[in-house]
Amino acid sequence: MEQFWNRHKQWLLPSIAFILGMTIFYTTGSGQAILTASVDRQLPIYCVQKENKVISLSFDAAWGNEDTQQLIDILEKYKIHATFFVVGDWVDKYPESVRALADAGHEIHNHSDDHPYMTKLSADEIIANVTACDDKIEQITGVRPFLFRPPYGDYNDTVINTLRSMGHYPIQWDVDSLDWKETGTQDIIDRVLQKARPGSIVLFHNAAKYTPEALPTVIEGLIREGYSFVPVSELIYRDNYTLDHTGRQIPVTQ
Repeated sequence: MEQFWNRHKQWLLPSIAFILGMTIFYTTGSGQAILTASVDRQLPIYCVQKENKVISLSFDAAWGNEDTQQLIDILEKYKIHATFFVVGDWVDKYPESVRALADAGHEIHNHSDDHPYMTKLSADEIIANVTACDDKIEQITGVRPFLFRPPYGDYNDTVINTLRSMGHYPIQWDVDSLDWKETGTQDIIDRVLQKARPGSIVLFHNAAKYTPEALPTVIEGLIREGYSFVPVSELIYRDNYTLDHTGRQIPVTQ
């Protein structure tokens, strides 16, 4: 073996380097063909490459429910449909709000069953947790989720690969309002308007103190800049896309 290596290493080494460094195609359980930009780490979708000014507003719902109806009313005023990522425990506590969101035309997707750190779970535990929340949402809305946002933005290769094997698209964000920090209305407005780009996914929370005050100004500012709004499921590409090293989706031309 050593003799073979010494004799052929001048061409074996470049070949091994090429294999390790090249991008690869693979197909997930949902059938989407993905070209990964690196074999080092699997990534969720943070944002999407778009030529036109389109953006998605998303809200995480894990604990409180103080502002959900107010957010529904604000979004209705501007005729915007958003994406709400809800925890199964929250669904148990506030089924009427889940129904109200669905009736208002917003899409409701999975944020885990009990908001754990997903990286601390095995693949089987991830499947059980995600399935439990999917079941609760579907029972109320009649629609089964296929997007998943990891609690705390916490993920690793096991989390991402397991979600994909279930037919779920893991979703992060590239614009964080940081509304949970409760630093004031203007901070939320400035942060979102400064960081928003075509194809951005913006993160809010349904029970953050200043979000209802900030949201109308954020929406009006984005409209002035020429943006239109779609739910996350309409923003992302379902198949034939690449993910760059930042988690940005880029369509692959067939």
